[in-house]
Amino acid sequence: MADLSLITPIEYLKGVGPQKADVLKKELQVFTIGDLLQCYPFRYIDKTKFHKVKELHPDMIGAQILGRLVSLQELGEKRGKRLVGQFKDDTGTLELVWFQSLSWLKKTLSVGSAYIIYGKPNEFNGTLSITHPEMELYQQKEKKIGNMSMQPVYSSTEKLKKFNLDSRGIQKLQEVALATVFRTLIDPLPPYIIEQHGLMPYAQALVSIHFPQNEELMAAAIRRLKFEELFVIQLRLLRNKQLNTQRYRGHRFTEVGEKFNSFFNEKLPFPLTNAQKRVVKEIRLDTNTGAQMNRLVQGDVGSGKTVVALMSMLLAIDNGYQACMMAPTEILATQHYNGLKELLGDDICQIKLLTGSTPTKARRIIHQELEDGTLDILIGTHALIEDKVKFKNIGFVVIDEQHRFGVEQRAKLWRKNIIPPHMLVMTATPIPRTLAMTMYGDLDISVIDELPAGRKPIKTVHFFENKRLRVFGFMREEIAKGRQIYIVYPLIKESEKMDLLYLEAGLEGLLREFPMPEYQISIVHGKMTVKEKDFEMQRFVKGQTQIMVATTVIEVGVNVPNASVMVIENSERFGLSQLHQLRGRVGRGAEQSYCILMSSNKLSKEGKTRLETMVRTNDGFEIAEVDLQLRGPGDISGTQQSGILEMKIADLAKDQAILAEARNSVIQIFQEDPNLSAEKNHALVQILKQRGSAISWDKIS
Repeated sequence: MADLSLITPIEYLKGVGPQKADVLKKELQVFTIGDLLQCYPFRYIDKTKFHKVKELHPDMIGAQILGRLVSLQELGEKRGKRLVGQFKDDTGTLELVWFQSLSWLKKTLSVGSAYIIYGKPNEFNGTLSITHPEMELYQQKEKKIGNMSMQPVYSSTEKLKKFNLDSRGIQKLQEVALATVFRTLIDPLPPYIIEQHGLMPYAQALVSIHFPQNEELMAAAIRRLKFEELFVIQLRLLRNKQLNTQRYRGHRFTEVGEKFNSFFNEKLPFPLTNAQKRVVKEIRLDTNTGAQMNRLVQGDVGSGKTVVALMSMLLAIDNGYQACMMAPTEILATQHYNGLKELLGDDICQIKLLTGSTPTKARRIIHQELEDGTLDILIGTHALIEDKVKFKNIGFVVIDEQHRFGVEQRAKLWRKNIIPPHMLVMTATPIPRTLAMTMYGDLDISVIDELPAGRKPIKTVHFFENKRLRVFGFMREEIAKGRQIYIVYPLIKESEKMDLLYLEAGLEGLLREFPMPEYQISIVHGKMTVKEKDFEMQRFVKGQTQIMVATTVIEVGVNVPNASVMVIENSERFGLSQLHQLRGRVGRGAEQSYCILMSSNKLSKEGKTRLETMVRTNDGFEIAEVDLQLRGPGDISGTQQSGILEMKIADLAKDQAILAEARNSVIQIFQEDPNLSAEKNHALVQILKQRGSAISWDKIS
């Protein structure tokens, strides 16, 4: 056999060829033999265990049955067309149902033959069925590959199945691939790491994950491959962090001067929490090292991140530099500007706002003041990154909700000075620790984990639709006390029209219960112009309306301390992080605030968990952990776009212990051998060369 390796294009593997290679590339992103071997099984079937038809019930996750396909017929028309087979063993009969690839199935399935089938049992009108079961012709004397008791199951698609690349077909390719490259496999990890962590050797792990002899070997193989994947991510991230510290000089802030002290001693409206003090201290130390700071500050809505950002910007000004803060929307940028202006007053420093709506004349003045250095702080949106916006000496940049910005947008801000400014990235979406250690592994992370004194925890309740009159009564009581109320409807991506229908149907009921002129209602939805939205919001901010009804999340990003009730309609349609963000819109004043989660009576298991979590806790970090368990890392905080979390086998929701072990191992390696120059770490240098470098957050945050 010709010398093939992990980097050999997949078309050169025996049994593949150009056509199969093309579909493997398109459907599974398998371009090389190494890619194929990294297509790991997503579960295993215990091939030693068979169920009888009479033992099946809908609560089973899956079952393997040996029986005979006794009939097969096509039913229905057009979109309702399906293939239905009767499958029988000595205890009973069940239906097998297919909705796709009907013509191919009719050709390949053999009525009268014995099959081993696997799938999830369902029950409808007293009839047991399995939809799209895995089918394998039963051959009594067939020698199983590797004599496995645990049968791997691989991801496949209808297109792959047309090339006989179902789960069994993919496993046969894995057998050929392993036989081809096994002798030439080199373990990527150094021997001392393998020994230190009790890991299975790489070649054995590949064999044991694709062809497990037993559960113990399979578990050891999975642990080895998960550790390696997480170890390599941490190696890249921490190496990047180390290189950035060495490579990029930063402005040194040596002074804690007049502006910082004036604000702290005379203007600060409330004492800083211990968490805020800790984070300010971390930023002060960072900005005095001579290296560029890249720090992520995360904390719940209302935890006081903005004050920390302001004090950091005043530190920059005291040292002769300018600062700016970029927010993802005009509403948030304006809110930041108004809040900071109120905190600073008129005598500490010059602060201005730049957005897409800033008039040309005012824009020209801002540009001039930035260039001559008379403007100290600029707050804005994407308008800040325009080429026309030039600073005399930018030294500190704050980015709010950074995951809302693209990579190139952030990089433009970073390049606004010869020596890059210090970067402070803020997010009000608490990030689970595992996600922070991977997505932001090369940033320093600060957490503001306490709310300012005097803030009362928001009381959260969940009501089904039949309690609506009770909710209306409570709303009337709060309005009578002079409070205001938000009512939010879900954003259903598929149809803005549906959003408006939900809103309009809800409004009819509201207007009956809260008639004009006694009550005033603001309405905000996606079909309105910016001007119309702003007008309605300002009416609510000024207290001219008691209720704000909105269809989307971002439009309610207004700070109204007098708003004490957040009603979330169809709350089961929102994700946990969205629910938590919305709840954070109230509770900003000294009065007790409430979040009311309305839902239909039919709740999925996941929907029930989400609402129970919201009622149980106000802790954003606990909520983020539950969200990670429910949704996985790909959907949280814009992580899909980063590319860093496209893991083959590790699962951040479940592998926290392995991640911590891998990260601690890498930290120890860099402490002992910062340049990886020791002979025992030569393999790690090769990993960094072969697998590229991690995303460089210093250039994009």
